[in-house]
Amino acid sequence: MKILQLCHKPPLPPKDGGCIAMNNITQGLLQQNHQVKVVAISTPKHPVNSKDLDADYYKKTKFETVFINTGTNLFKIFKTMLFNRSYYISRFYSKELEKKLIEIFSKETFDIVQLESIFVTPYIPIIKRHSKAKIILRTHNIEHKIWQRRTAQQSSIFKKLIFTSLTKKLKKVELSTFNHIHGYMPISSHDFEYFHSKFPNIPATTIPFGVDLQNYKPEDYIPSDNPSLFHLGSLDWQPNLEGIQWFLDEIWYEIVEHFPNLTFTIAGRHIPQSIADKGYPNVNVVGEIENVNEFMLSHDIMIVPILAGSGIRVKIIEGMALGKTIITTPIGAEGLEIEHGKNIFIASNAEEFIAALQQCLNTPDICKIIGENARNFVMLKHNNELITKKIESFYEAVADTNKPSHD
Repeated sequence: MKILQLCHKPPLPPKDGGCIAMNNITQGLLQQNHQVKVVAISTPKHPVNSKDLDADYYKKTKFETVFINTGTNLFKIFKTMLFNRSYYISRFYSKELEKKLIEIFSKETFDIVQLESIFVTPYIPIIKRHSKAKIILRTHNIEHKIWQRRTAQQSSIFKKLIFTSLTKKLKKVELSTFNHIHGYMPISSHDFEYFHSKFPNIPATTIPFGVDLQNYKPEDYIPSDNPSLFHLGSLDWQPNLEGIQWFLDEIWYEIVEHFPNLTFTIAGRHIPQSIADKGYPNVNVVGEIENVNEFMLSHDIMIVPILAGSGIRVKIIEGMALGKTIITTPIGAEGLEIEHGKNIFIASNAEEFIAALQQCLNTPDICKIIGENARNFVMLKHNNELITKKIESFYEAVADTNKPSHD
């Protein structure tokens, strides 16, 4: 099949979970001999740098990009509020990208146009006008739920009012989009159940984040004599930042009281200087790293404290693929068919984090068992080769409108 993959940010370099998820679909489809053209929006937060894309990627994907300034714009915020549009979505629209798509459709025909996230849905009218391809929406999150949780956390009354208005419009636009697509692929069963309850007649299937297991080698891990905790994530994504600040302020001090020699290393992009400046005990801030797998294998227990968000936590899947023991929150575990105490630990407060750590530190074999179960879970549920076959079957079902499709 011939697929156009329209992305709200460049899939490469793999700077965050969304980028990795998009690129893994691209690579899986290419390996199955499908033709995939990638068109990505370049933004100030996620700029396209030609140095990050090798010649082979350009050749295989015929990669093209358009820059859009998606930075915060107060005028646009109030304008969209007045005209009943979603600011969060409309900031990804540009006439230049419309022209680019028209040009592409004038030269090529596609069987499928895959929209990576709700943020590129403003281009649906142009796609329908200039292409007969089936439109598949890949939902990485339930976006309005993320913003509902963030709105609830606002202490400023003014901010809460603005966030409430923006989130209501986001929800309205996000849900109305489903009336204009031919099918959708949520990244988690949790998200599938939500959307399917509202749109039971639209073809859909859950397509989780997939990994190429050959790239994850847990046998390279050597347990340390003094176990350490670590967190890895982009802190320019607000749920990551809010989660790590909560963990440091509300949980970490009590952990240190129980385990005074335990260290916690924080790595990732855009870590605020304030975290290092605050002087949390036994906390090391290392910032962005070059080799993610090497970093994870050099530490013992992964901490993923998420308080808001939907979709799926990509770093959890990558950690599990490396056989890591992971402690996350209930929201961090949302959308994953994982089992507390079997292949992961789930904790909501200091007491539960400490209880999980006591099991890990007092009985080292527990980490080995949890890690092996985690790896097996990924092999069964997040194998990119198997997921690609599921995508192929879904594409074929949607392309054949007389053939029913379901999860």
